[in-house]
Amino acid sequence: MPDQEPSDDVNSTKSRRSGLSGLLENVLRRFSVIGHLLFLLPIAICYIFCLTTAMAIALASYDAVLSVLPELIIVKALAITLASLLFCFSLIFVVPLANLPWLLMMREYRGPWMSLGVYPWYAHNALVYLVRYTFLDFITPSPLNILFYRLMGMKIGKGCMINTSNISDPCMIELDDFVTIGGSAFLMAHYGMKGFLIIEKLKIGRKSMVGLNAKILGAVTIGANVTIGPNATVYPKTDIPDGTKFGIDQE
Repeated sequence: MPDQEPSDDVNSTKSRRSGLSGLLENVLRRFSVIGHLLFLLPIAICYIFCLTTAMAIALASYDAVLSVLPELIIVKALAITLASLLFCFSLIFVVPLANLPWLLMMREYRGPWMSLGVYPWYAHNALVYLVRYTFLDFITPSPLNILFYRLMGMKIGKGCMINTSNISDPCMIELDDFVTIGGSAFLMAHYGMKGFLIIEKLKIGRKSMVGLNAKILGAVTIGANVTIGPNATVYPKTDIPDGTKFGIDQE
């Protein structure tokens, strides 16, 4: 696996990379505060791009309304409302544009947290959370949240419903046709263990249902017509056969 290094503390070992990437990785591990500031800089640039682009669209709509209607208080209030809505809806399309470079670099991974191999995953999720913690809950569930996840790289079949915004690593998640994800369920294609980050695909089969507040982690494969009970937890490396009722007490 890439970047795996045998040590009790894998995040304190010297990088096995060479050149500039190795230097950056060693800075990240040895000088954690400085390293994390460097780590966050490209993500901050992505955030600035997304927010300023959405704001420019919002301000343009505000100016357009006031250019054709009289400058009354009620008109200004309506223009502000329209601009605010356009700002939020613009994020659905602008954020995936900023995500595209990271999406192209995303791979399954097993290695130290303090590694450049983690960066595409980190940036991808940072952009997902920009929408998740500002606007996504207001359009969940709807075709718009499905559209956003698809634009972020999530493979979603026809007839699916996603009634949660608690999704990480969407580009590593695959939903077959007619899958239902219940309210407040958690889907994530990663997990951590002994200083390692493991990113591995999460797959849910046709006509399966994930119950309210269930939690499903990375490296999980769920078959067709499976029911995951409310509050159930599906741990990594679990393979659930077709037709199973998982986490449901049965007589």
